[in-house]
Amino acid sequence: MSLNCNEINTALDELDLEGAFIQDIIQPGYDTLALYTYKNSTAKTVIICIAQNSCRINETKKKITKNEKPLRFMEFLKSRIKGARINFCRQIGLERVIKMELSHENKTFFMYIRLWSNASNVILCDENKKILDTMLRRPGKDEITGGIYSEPEVSDKKPKKNFEVRTFEELKEEYENTKASQYKSFDDLSFNERLDLFYSEHSETLGREALLEKYEKWFTEHHTKLTAALSKLEEKKYAFSLAEQKKHQGDLIMTFASQIKPGDTYLECSDYETNSTIRIKIDPKKSAHANAQNYYEAYKKEQSGFEQIEQDIKLTKEKIERLEQDYESIKNEPNPVRIEQMLRRDTKPKQQEKKTHPGLSYTVDGWYILVGRDANENDELLRRHVRGSDMWFHTRDCPGGYVFVKYRAGKTIPLEIMLDAGNLAVYYSKARKNGRADLYYTQVKHLRRAKNGPKGLVLPTQEKNLNIILDQKRLNRLDAIRQQQEGI
Repeated sequence: MSLNCNEINTALDELDLEGAFIQDIIQPGYDTLALYTYKNSTAKTVIICIAQNSCRINETKKKITKNEKPLRFMEFLKSRIKGARINFCRQIGLERVIKMELSHENKTFFMYIRLWSNASNVILCDENKKILDTMLRRPGKDEITGGIYSEPEVSDKKPKKNFEVRTFEELKEEYENTKASQYKSFDDLSFNERLDLFYSEHSETLGREALLEKYEKWFTEHHTKLTAALSKLEEKKYAFSLAEQKKHQGDLIMTFASQIKPGDTYLECSDYETNSTIRIKIDPKKSAHANAQNYYEAYKKEQSGFEQIEQDIKLTKEKIERLEQDYESIKNEPNPVRIEQMLRRDTKPKQQEKKTHPGLSYTVDGWYILVGRDANENDELLRRHVRGSDMWFHTRDCPGGYVFVKYRAGKTIPLEIMLDAGNLAVYYSKARKNGRADLYYTQVKHLRRAKNGPKGLVLPTQEKNLNIILDQKRLNRLDAIRQQQEGI
């Protein structure tokens, strides 16, 4: 439960922050901030939490855990108000919004702490109330950098409900069984100490429920999308399953070619499989052989598409299964910090994830394969991501991507890994349509850059030859490996 207006005033009165200095700022999570203050030889750690159902401000004696990576708002606050003096700190009316005036290096700042469960925030403004930054960016409320913060209007009306300040007596028995009770009885605990005790006991449950609710919403959205995609793939699979019919129509055209007359747009003949009369559409400008060839090519295309669709269906089903497994893991995870980490990992947009290298990568049986798909990626991989002992693969006399297999000390590249690399080299080249190609391979140290040539062009020496016939099953396996490793 979040603090009510009277509890906020009680906590602030005990904190007595006016005249204190902010020595440091720590942000352990996206919804929690800790101000390390110092006044009259007394240091206090003030925790500000804006998590749903846990909005509060109070002193804490607990150790604040730093986040793995410094968060944006914390770094911003440190640059502006670390070392600042708190001139005053009080609630605006009974609106559950705390206004804090800060002065630092001849500048004045206002920090607003809004402790509303469904719209909480921490906002730092300049002396003109222009927003410098916010803990949570809310464009709908104009709470973004550059906006103007409007203080809530103080109502003259008395609150309809008499908000009582909780005593947390329900914690007394449990507290008295702890070592802390040897130093201080429960009755002697200040309101801030009782708050710290209550939220230490219950914040994990409260925070966990909010995080699970957030993750459930994300899970439902993505599960629905994947299920819809699977349904469309199943429909395509059925359409491609009719490819045999195209081949049969080509056979019928060749069988009854003598019946086709100049200008005919249809061939009407007897289907020897069903003993029924059928009509097959043909191009009057083409010969019977050419028309049959059109149907054979359509058959090959759809047959190939059928295999790819089956692979896509398999991968989509695996994604749905992984998503469901992750959801079950999160539902059974008692630690809210761990849930937040999992949530942050899963919900982060892929375009925001920092790539360590251009192109594609695969880890197969401990071997690391890098693939450049164009001249820019080829050049970048050559310049910054491969070394002399790494192996380079490229199609002979045909433009295409570079494939590298990273060197492993004391290991010789197995044939299967070479075939994986070779298939990738042919697939990401102009030779893909042919279904096969000659390629050469050599160590990177035997490559020499061509003078005045196109970007990424190299001249190999000590190269060896390899002839590759594209293996769709091998490519499907590699694609599945990559998607699983990247969490696509």
